[in-house]
Amino acid sequence: MLRNKKVTSMLLIALMVMGNVFAAMARTTERIEPSSWWIGFKEPTVQLMAYGKDIATLRPEVNYPGVTIERIIAVENPNYLFIDLRIEKNAKPGNVQIQFKQGNRVRTTRTLELLEREKGSAEREGFNQSDAIYLIMPDRFANANPDNDMIPGMLEKPNRAEPYGRHGGDLKGIHENLDFIKNMGFTAIWLNPVQENDQPQASYHGYAITDYYKIDRRLGSNEEYKKLVDACRARGIKMIMDMVFNHCGSKHWWMNDLPTADWVHQYPEFTRSNYRLSTVSDPYASKADLDLTVRGWFDTTMPDMNLKNELVANYLIQNSIWWIEYAGLQGIRMDTYPYPDKDAMATWMKRIKKEYPDFTVVGESWISNPAKLVYWQKDFPNQDGYNSYMKNLMDFPMAEALGRAFNEGEGWDSGLQRLYDVLADDHLYRYPFHLVVFAENHDLGRMMHFYDGDINKMKMAIAFIGTVRGIPQWYYGSEILMGGDGGRSHAAIRQNYPGGWPGDEVNAFTREGRTAEQNDVFDYLTKVLNYRKTSEVLHHGNTLHFIPQNEVYVYFRYFEDEAVMVMLNNNPDNNTTLEMSRFNEILKHYSRGKEVVTGKQYDKLDKITVPAKSALIIELR
Repeated sequence: MLRNKKVTSMLLIALMVMGNVFAAMARTTERIEPSSWWIGFKEPTVQLMAYGKDIATLRPEVNYPGVTIERIIAVENPNYLFIDLRIEKNAKPGNVQIQFKQGNRVRTTRTLELLEREKGSAEREGFNQSDAIYLIMPDRFANANPDNDMIPGMLEKPNRAEPYGRHGGDLKGIHENLDFIKNMGFTAIWLNPVQENDQPQASYHGYAITDYYKIDRRLGSNEEYKKLVDACRARGIKMIMDMVFNHCGSKHWWMNDLPTADWVHQYPEFTRSNYRLSTVSDPYASKADLDLTVRGWFDTTMPDMNLKNELVANYLIQNSIWWIEYAGLQGIRMDTYPYPDKDAMATWMKRIKKEYPDFTVVGESWISNPAKLVYWQKDFPNQDGYNSYMKNLMDFPMAEALGRAFNEGEGWDSGLQRLYDVLADDHLYRYPFHLVVFAENHDLGRMMHFYDGDINKMKMAIAFIGTVRGIPQWYYGSEILMGGDGGRSHAAIRQNYPGGWPGDEVNAFTREGRTAEQNDVFDYLTKVLNYRKTSEVLHHGNTLHFIPQNEVYVYFRYFEDEAVMVMLNNNPDNNTTLEMSRFNEILKHYSRGKEVVTGKQYDKLDKITVPAKSALIIELR
């Protein structure tokens, strides 16, 4: 009987020990985000998101000089805790241990790496009108590391034969071609999103993020991305990171266990956005239409984030600051900028500018009407009092005009008049110099498509984009005449760059690998952008333009005693000779000039002949 009691006691003790072990196992932190932060931000508080089974039943504690817990936020899901840490300026770099306790017992511990900011980090210069941006889709540019094409455990495998599949382009491929990009005259690179997109299919584009703090391993690692940014900076190239606040990927780790029911906008069945951005600024819009615009999902694989939830907004804001500081970014391009909660987006801009006053963010506001687009630019006197605090916007009105101007004859509102009219609307903008000017991107059709393969029209577009006010942006591959109708197929405009893959028969990264026609356009672009790179008048100059006549549009950029004259002849057949007296209000200050691309000298400025379907860029002296 005594022996049985002894056995029973031992079993009870064993069960109690096992119970404690299981309890400890049940309360572990699977992750904490962010896992590192910096000393010296003007906003001294960072909000950590801790995730683990029943983590909310534990109490976090920190014992580290200069670091204190200000607030602990429990939400409806007990597997999450949000912890506000205050980091004083006198704190020292090191590993901050966060202990999660049950009573006096430590159940689990996580580490926040506390870092010192690089000297001058807060004063970094963003991209501006002195820059020219090269847009790259990383999966389609160059595959310099085939070993990372196939990552065990990731949902989508490589398939270069599938137009919407993973083709294998990576960060190393971009790194190895930085000199190629620099030599064309580009001073900034915008990469489509490089964060993890672990989706089952069609994840190559990067806009369905499944981990906001991790570079997609098929592109490289966080460390490789930082090295790429450093290599860019060494060449005078700025890195612009594409970010997405409006939606995440359907396979994001939190989608299986949301912190709150309103973390994303949820519906009984899939509900798509109506994409009607005018509802956001429309004083008469119905709530039903507005809600569908900003709360509807972009696609079945892109859950719509709810930035009215302050925890969601703060998570994303902090993530953007983390990437700026970690990687040394000099710009952000915000995808689908007007779709998330506009007040949260304004708060984001103020937070960015608080830490980095000269940093640049450009918003993708896909709005073709300037009167509607200006709602989203900083300091516009909106009727509802809204201020976005964002100076830089993508100039979609100009992109639409460029897509049509060179295909049309002269008319009251057609042909070159379209370009004139868009510039005439600059009175609406508070900061017209901060618009990013482009003719194409990863969503629109390529120029070779909408210009019907006419390289003369391509050159006219290059001349205009390279000399007009604002910041020029170019889409990779158009310098070698890639085509494609983006309206019919995104895959058609997201091609592989020839020579970027081992075994490619053609290498368009070399002059020998390009056709004579490709080299013609390539050289034209290179000459225009390399001239622009050092031209103060094109960076900062005012604009004076004259209404197009006889299918010729003439405008001037002038700054102090310098000036550049641009002449566009839209006539497909006839060279046009202009009597220059019409432009005397500015030409009276100049007596001669030199054409930027050809080097042709103009010893007199009384008459100038502009060849058919071409542009002249004349530096005046």
